[in-house]
Amino acid sequence: MVGPTTTERGSRDPSPPSQRPTGRPSSGPPDVAPRLRRLLTPRTLVLALLAVALIAGGIWVLYGSDWLRVERVKVSGTEVLTTEQVISAAGVPMGAPLVSVDTDGIESRLRERLPRIDDVEVSRSWPHGVTLTVTERTPVLLLTKGARFVEVDAGGVRFATVDKAPASVPLLKLSTVQAPSLRRFPVDRLIGEAVDVTSQLPVKVSKNVRSLVVRSYDDMSLELTDGRTVAWGSPEEGESKARALTALLKADPGARHFDVSSPIAPASSGS
Repeated sequence: MVGPTTTERGSRDPSPPSQRPTGRPSSGPPDVAPRLRRLLTPRTLVLALLAVALIAGGIWVLYGSDWLRVERVKVSGTEVLTTEQVISAAGVPMGAPLVSVDTDGIESRLRERLPRIDDVEVSRSWPHGVTLTVTERTPVLLLTKGARFVEVDAGGVRFATVDKAPASVPLLKLSTVQAPSLRRFPVDRLIGEAVDVTSQLPVKVSKNVRSLVVRSYDDMSLELTDGRTVAWGSPEEGESKARALTALLKADPGARHFDVSSPIAPASSGS
């Protein structure tokens, strides 16, 4: 005999729980209108309009008005360059809104058009100015170019050609035409090495160097203003050679020739 089903007994509902009636009407999306009405009060609207007005006014002052426009350019730090040269190369847009001035573009133009400039800082000087702070390259050696002179800075950069040699800057004499080591040490490399030699010289010697003669990487020498000479050799062991030269100058001040190419065995001769 087949017994009654669970449904007939009324003890269980075979449908899954998710499909069973809950006995409560399902709730719809929340009503946001009351919340909006609470937020959009007259005071809130007024504050929002004021904020928009302030932003629009600020944009107009910066870009549309005549109050904050470029009217002058100030240059500082020049020694050889003139103010007119720097301003012309900078190309600052006079009359443009100060906020729109491309400071990076001005800096790039100055570096490209005036190689004498080693560093430059471009800044806005509110409300109407642009300031160009320039640092010029300083020559540490000179190369001859016909009757003129090419200035070389401490980084080995040949940055300018001048008619008159600057005072107290040594002349770099390159006598490397027949040097077999040119393939390994080309002229640009030798110029850089010569610059390094000048940076390692004792102060007393550095002030009195008339010329630096470079025949090859291993054969460099100094000609001093009083006619004395120093065989330096290669650029290697510069600090040791500087100490050896200082000791020789003190021990034999009357000598005319000094050799520190081997700093462990320095020598002096002539009187």
